[in-house]
Amino acid sequence: MEFSSLLAMIFIGAIAGWLSGKIMEGRGFGLFGNIIVGVVGAFLAGTVFPALGFSVGGGLVSSIFFATIGAVILLFLIGLVRRG
Repeated sequence: MEFSSLLAMIFIGAIAGWLSGKIMEGRGFGLFGNIIVGVVGAFLAGTVFPALGFSVGGGLVSSIFFATIGAVILLFLIGLVRRG
């Protein structure tokens, strides 16, 4: 993995984590936690959406969009585990 792709993944993860924290009504984990949630959400979206038949297109905006959806799903699942 190149340094520039690592920076892009952290940048997209940070934005996706922040957006998912706003969407899920303040369930964020701070800056570093949001970056981790965003990166894991991007990985989740990259594996789940193609399996369901959705196309994860290229580009910055679509990457942020799909990573945000994945991070929201991840925050929802974390919320279910915390309650149970």
